[in-house]
Amino acid sequence: MQTTQPELATGRKQSARHSRLVSAWRHMKRDRQLLILFIPCIVFYALFRYGPLYGLIIAFKDYNVYQGILGSEWVGLEHFRKFFDSPDFWLLFKNTFLLGLFTLIWAFPFPILFAVMLNEVRSVKFKKTVQTFSYLPAFLSVVIVSSMIIDFLSPTHGLVNEALKALGLEAKYFLAAPEWFRGIYVSSEIWQHMGYEAIIYLAAIASIDPTLYEAARVDGASRFQMMRYITIPSIMPTILIMFIIKSGSMFRIGYEKVLLLYNPMTYEVADVFSTYVYRKGLLETNYSYAAAVGLFESVIALIMLLLSNRISKRAGGRGLW
Repeated sequence: MQTTQPELATGRKQSARHSRLVSAWRHMKRDRQLLILFIPCIVFYALFRYGPLYGLIIAFKDYNVYQGILGSEWVGLEHFRKFFDSPDFWLLFKNTFLLGLFTLIWAFPFPILFAVMLNEVRSVKFKKTVQTFSYLPAFLSVVIVSSMIIDFLSPTHGLVNEALKALGLEAKYFLAAPEWFRGIYVSSEIWQHMGYEAIIYLAAIASIDPTLYEAARVDGASRFQMMRYITIPSIMPTILIMFIIKSGSMFRIGYEKVLLLYNPMTYEVADVFSTYVYRKGLLETNYSYAAAVGLFESVIALIMLLLSNRISKRAGGRGLW
């Protein structure tokens, strides 16, 4: 009996599928110890990352605590339309975009420059000391960092204003001045995360083949030339990956620091999506509306992640996927 062409194609697909299953099973059997160690991570993400996604349904419902998620009335896109038509939308969008953009522009290059400069230091003891002090702020909570900023910038006894008074200048209430808020926020982000993020780039620099530096040194290259033509190009894949991650989180500004630093006098430049969700959801108990705003913010962040990944692949040939 002659086999038809469709039957041959089906047989090939089944054979290929069986080969992939066998190969996957062999890999799982070979790496079973690592997979067992990975189980707590899977459970964590299933419970605390993907499980709560079920609650996004309330963004499309008029959620009532007593009726529950499924029992609440379905309203479709009403909360989204209400948010887009509100006068707060463009102000929140502008503040979130500018705060995220300034953080990306200023805070992203600093760890790279710091890691490259620290790599050029020849004293191992000095290098380790500077590195230790630089990443210590990353272990401080947002509350502690915000409290330090408030104390340093206090108009009565703050360190900055005391220095201004010593120079004969007038003390200034920085946190009540809208023109100062974004600079203060971005500066605090640089100080808090620069040392910790520099560890990633230092690890990438440590993986560079030392023979490249030896060959450049023999050819008479200066340390600046080696840094420019060897160090920077060699860690460029890491820089691109970090850029994609940072760009994707540009709209995901945490509400904690902004909430602790802003006040009614700086709402016009400091109020962002996350603080708006906090006020509407927790303070005003408007859960469905707050969920709709939060979902919109997440969609914008996803778009930014996809866009930055595509730009990175076109510019440097590398991306997250």
